[in-house]
Amino acid sequence: MSKNKLLLVDGNSVAFRAFFALHNSLERFKNNNGLHTNAIYAFNNMFENVMAKEQPTHVLVAFDAGKTTFRTSMYHAYKGGRAKTPGEFREQMPYIRELINALGVQHYELPNYEADDIIGTLAHQIDKDQFDVVVLSGDRDLTQLATDHVKVDITVKGVSEIESYTPAHVAEKYDGLTPLQIIDMKGLAGDASDNIPGVTKIGEKTAIKLLKEYGSVEGIYEHIDDLKKSKMKENLINDHDIALLSKQLATINVHAPVEINIDDLKYEGKDLDKLVPFYQEMNFNGFLEKLNITAEPVEMADILFDVVEAFTPDMFQNDMALYVEMLGDNYHLEDIVGVAWGNKEKIYVTTQDQLFEHPDFIAWLQDPQRHINVYDAKRTYVALNRYAKAPVGINFDVLLAAYLLDTNDNNNDIAGVAAHYGYTDIQSDEAVYGKGAKKGLPADEEAFFAHLARKAAAIVDLTPKLTHELAEKNQTALFQDMELPLSIILAEMEITGIHVDAARLHTMKGEFAQRLQEIEEKIYAEAGETFNLNSPKQLGVILFEKMGLPVIKKTKTGYSTAVDVLEQLKEQAPIVEDILTYRQIAKIQSTYVEGLLKVIQSDGKVHTRYVQTLTQTGRLSSVDPNLQNIPIRLEEGRKIREAFVPRNPDWLIYSSDYSQIELRVLAHISNDTHLKEAFIEGQDIHSSTAMRVFGISTPEEVTGNMRRQAKAVNFGIVYGISDYGLSQNLGISRKEAQQYIDTYFDKYPGVKTYMEDVVREAKDKGYVETLYNRRRYLPDINSRNFNIRNFAERTAINTPIQGSAADILKIAMIDLAKRLKEENLAATMLLQVHDELVFEVPADELERLDALVKEVMEQAVSLQVPLLTDSNWGKTWYEAK
Repeated sequence: MSKNKLLLVDGNSVAFRAFFALHNSLERFKNNNGLHTNAIYAFNNMFENVMAKEQPTHVLVAFDAGKTTFRTSMYHAYKGGRAKTPGEFREQMPYIRELINALGVQHYELPNYEADDIIGTLAHQIDKDQFDVVVLSGDRDLTQLATDHVKVDITVKGVSEIESYTPAHVAEKYDGLTPLQIIDMKGLAGDASDNIPGVTKIGEKTAIKLLKEYGSVEGIYEHIDDLKKSKMKENLINDHDIALLSKQLATINVHAPVEINIDDLKYEGKDLDKLVPFYQEMNFNGFLEKLNITAEPVEMADILFDVVEAFTPDMFQNDMALYVEMLGDNYHLEDIVGVAWGNKEKIYVTTQDQLFEHPDFIAWLQDPQRHINVYDAKRTYVALNRYAKAPVGINFDVLLAAYLLDTNDNNNDIAGVAAHYGYTDIQSDEAVYGKGAKKGLPADEEAFFAHLARKAAAIVDLTPKLTHELAEKNQTALFQDMELPLSIILAEMEITGIHVDAARLHTMKGEFAQRLQEIEEKIYAEAGETFNLNSPKQLGVILFEKMGLPVIKKTKTGYSTAVDVLEQLKEQAPIVEDILTYRQIAKIQSTYVEGLLKVIQSDGKVHTRYVQTLTQTGRLSSVDPNLQNIPIRLEEGRKIREAFVPRNPDWLIYSSDYSQIELRVLAHISNDTHLKEAFIEGQDIHSSTAMRVFGISTPEEVTGNMRRQAKAVNFGIVYGISDYGLSQNLGISRKEAQQYIDTYFDKYPGVKTYMEDVVREAKDKGYVETLYNRRRYLPDINSRNFNIRNFAERTAINTPIQGSAADILKIAMIDLAKRLKEENLAATMLLQVHDELVFEVPADELERLDALVKEVMEQAVSLQVPLLTDSNWGKTWYEAK
């Protein structure tokens, strides 16, 4: 009979290792709410790996219950002197516990004890005949638990590389010591990480030598008179009590009052009902794909609808729902496979393409008085524009309204939105059509027609409910005057697209290939031999064996050559800088040059899709392709914009973006005297901040480094940055970073008051709002958990700033679209990229467009400080930036 296996995980230690494993990618790992997710992501990876490797039958994750334990009552400085835990890590801990639950695993903590004690007690008390035990931790203290039936796995670097401690491995590593003698070693040598003092001037090597001769701390003192006179003997005598205390502090309590039934720890598998929404909330799409979830069929109520093949005028009336079905996301390319429309009395469904040519249908679409209600106005507009005529009478958009009413929901299909409002008759598209390679229309045609009819019926049912709720929340104007008109403007921009010079991209591809070859040859010359530059294993041998560079990190397959490792080595050898440059250019080549070539359509343009309902702050995002993510830090990245050109060689690309709009919004809503004064007087805001923070009297005294640091503080304040985050950005200590933040608040008291006020108001109301009533609900703002509450407070501070800036740009876009038509200009708005708008314009209209854009953007709204724009133009987008 095979043994059971109990896996015991040191939750705090492994989570901390997980955080630092992806520490260099801290800002890349965020979900749509802005929550840092690097520790959650790495913890999940670690857990999946260890579960696959060990195949345990029982699992527990143990956590520390708090800073105060029986050890701090013995020695108040125990674990003292540790740096304050980064807020970016603390905010993730509650979600790691949530992840553990969703993975189908128990977690446990015990007041007055540490996770080590829980693990030690369970490992010690378990029936050795029935169970083997695996302990996973990042803390070598737990190696004292190793026995013939207890293996202690310690994460070496990050969470992927493991060192397994058995009694034999302990003996090998510590020159013959047993696992229990690890405790004595710490009693003598101390442990700086836990602030265990140990005996003065005795290190690990001396401790091992003494223990090999005398066995234990007590054995040493029993033979203290046998030691020859020395400074070490004097220190041992003087520190007798400290040595015994240190050993006691280092000893894991294997008799803690743990109240756990081993049967409760039996691993039954993942809780998918919890895990799927958790992965969705964290934006862990890769983990979702691995789950390969299939939807369960649901009971469907009967619904009355007519499948029609011939069309009559009475079918197209005022105030009707319209739903256009496509199976894929990219509505610029996908076929329409069915249409449903109707009202409370009747729903019509058809798959007949004749509909798109029928004069009654086209007249209905073209009549602005018809009041057509839809789900996803932009998608509907673009699709019908391809097949028939774009609908001009769109009156309501269920998707947009639901998004405004609660940005936390983020449903991506009508079934999710409908379910939120109690309309449960609609299956998800995945349940009806499948997914991936198997996605397609169902064999049961009646089921397909019913699915479409239910979608149209949901639009009919939801429109009055959502209209009423928008009015109740004072968001009618936000919906009717901003988001709905903007959706049509975005649709027109998407349909127009932007010309991309494929020949230029091909030339660029050749240039980059040549540049990559030159760098490659330079690297081979520096290495003294050729090798596979894309092989981490071969590169590791060159860097760390042949060239003797210090090893920063190892992986299971050899030396790590990850970006964070190379960044630490680039000052030591020119080859490292060249490798980093090679990788950057190779990424630009594959992702942007080759990537853009793949999405140029037959008209010579790319037609991005703007996602209007994704972000919590109201900012737009861009997909297929993502034109908001073209790299600009490296010159090769900026060069990509050379391929974006106007429709006509005689035209120009014109670009205008707001100057420091978020800081100007902050000045307005905080009403801070000094911040407003800097903008009103036209000062360089970062130099102005540097002068105040560093106590300088004239701008000439501000150095480039001072301005850089002030800029980091300015933008950090907007995002509620912590001392840890700022210290990482600037490469300074957390103490210095906190001093910068404190000085900033002292010099800009209005900003501090705003932050305090907005958090207090959020705690009272449960949400924050932009200047234009865009809401963001913060369900965790009053959480008892400090980390969750702290994250919600930072979100409360940032959202009105970032959201109002996004709103202002949207207002400007609506005004510009209107004015371009009124002025009868041929110039066309093509792109929105963050705070930038991009146009194409005939050369003879440039002066008029420049004046118009400047006027409209700078006067879009009235703030207490001026809005300013920066405008440029040229033959390409590159020249216009």
